[in-house]
Amino acid sequence: MNLYVGNLPWGISEEELESHFAQHGSVKAVRIITEGHSGRSKGFGFVEMDTKEAGEAAIENLDGKDFGGRDLKVNEAKPRD
Repeated sequence: MNLYVGNLPWGISEEELESHFAQHGSVKAVRIITEGHSGRSKGFGFVEMDTKEAGEAAIENLDGKDFGGRDLKVNEAKPRD
């Protein structure tokens, strides 16, 4: 299950984000979206969980909860058009 994760702390690494989500199930992949020229985080990313159940557990337990001083926005990612 692919999850959209918004309102990320600016200095967070993909490894830290993976570790945070791994508490709720197996993580397949993590990608923080960055600006092309500066490499700075845009404040959102995607976490792919191994199963739908793990994804639902992550949404239930992490959406709206504090992570690095910011309240995460976590929901199922919508396919790109």
